[in-house]
Amino acid sequence: MKQISLTACILLFFVSFISAQNKPAYKLFKNDGKIVDYDKMIKDLSKSDMVFFGEYHNNPISHWLQLEMSKSFFETNGDKLYFGAEMFENGNQLVLNEYLAGSYPEDKMLPEITQLWSNYKTDYKPLVEFAKDNNLRFIATNIPRRYASMLSKKGMDALKELSPEALAMIGPDLETYFDPTVKAYAEMADNMGGHVPPNMLNIQIAQASKDATMAYFSLQNFSPGDFLFHFEGSYHSNYNQGIIWWINKMQPGLDIKSVTTVLQSEWDELSKDDRAEIANYIIVVADNMTQTKG
Repeated sequence: MKQISLTACILLFFVSFISAQNKPAYKLFKNDGKIVDYDKMIKDLSKSDMVFFGEYHNNPISHWLQLEMSKSFFETNGDKLYFGAEMFENGNQLVLNEYLAGSYPEDKMLPEITQLWSNYKTDYKPLVEFAKDNNLRFIATNIPRRYASMLSKKGMDALKELSPEALAMIGPDLETYFDPTVKAYAEMADNMGGHVPPNMLNIQIAQASKDATMAYFSLQNFSPGDFLFHFEGSYHSNYNQGIIWWINKMQPGLDIKSVTTVLQSEWDELSKDDRAEIANYIIVVADNMTQTKG
């Protein structure tokens, strides 16, 4: 009887183990729709000039993989690796540089960071600390929010009101290349259906100013042989739009690849063409995944 009970317990353990194995937190796909091995993905991506990781801001799988991939890229690319992030406005670069150099502790740095994201400590601090521990650069690539707000209200005319110091914090190619028919910006209007606001063009300009600025500061800090790993919301890089589109306008010819995050239900609804075009690699996360504090 004891032998039967022991056998039953062992069987129950393996059934529970197999059940858990059938409920993965995420799956990793290549853009051909096939499951891909993590190490093969890293080997492929590490040969690029730049990799853009499109996250869901409050998704713990996105943030965990960002850190794990950072460790992997440091192994493959060493001190040629540097980081960039939407989550830091470029006006904070000096403070960030001083902190990375060990000039003062975190409790002196954080109050100096404008528009610090509420999930910094859980989601972005590990990336900053990894850069600090390994003497790697971390670039604050985004436009200061106050200038994006001005552009959303006044459009390109807002640029005429800004000082040279302010303009230095905005991608200088914004007026040259802005195109409201580009997929990423056209969809902003399309998604509003019949309720497009009268300042829709200005809203598109403001969105483009973020992409153009992140592209500009990514390039400003890039030299041949460097490897950029950039973190941004997936909307800023999906379908080679957003930041990637701007980089290809400003400095064509770079080898740029992307990773994006989608929920399982979103992945199921994507067409074969969308799966092929949305990114080079796709992280498909369980719909009921918990969220970090945002």
